[in-house]
Amino acid sequence: MTPTDLVLTPLGLRFGGRVLPCTIGRGGLSAAKAEGDGATPLGVHRLIGMLYRPDRMARPANWALPIRPRDGWSDDVEDPDYNLIIRRPHPFGHERLWRADPLYDLVVLTDWNWPQARKGAGSAIFIHQWRGAGRPTEGCIGLARDDLRWLAPRITLQSRLIVG
Repeated sequence: MTPTDLVLTPLGLRFGGRVLPCTIGRGGLSAAKAEGDGATPLGVHRLIGMLYRPDRMARPANWALPIRPRDGWSDDVEDPDYNLIIRRPHPFGHERLWRADPLYDLVVLTDWNWPQARKGAGSAIFIHQWRGAGRPTEGCIGLARDDLRWLAPRITLQSRLIVG
């Protein structure tokens, strides 16, 4: 472990001398992640990117990229672009990144099942805003908006998310 790592603990996500309350997937933690299981995968995950809504916030870090209205993320195992960012409209199943709610206003991308996705092993694991304390995600790590915005400028591409 290094000082730049984010470590999931029973009390929350530990980083920078703080423990940030967080939520995990509705399926709990899993060593055998599968698409649609709602689990947060165990392991050491590199951070590979950061996305943000430029109409809702200033750029949170110099390596953050803006989300555009037609951006989405493929979560369809039949899609040749499975587990990659896509442009909508898109003929396969996907999530909208530009959402009406604030869930994806700021998204940290991990390398879970990326860049060479294994079909069915689960699509993206993000760190994003939670729906509320105690409300699980679909497998991602959820943080309170203020905590996520505090975290964003302090992490780097050398940071890792350690789950387990």
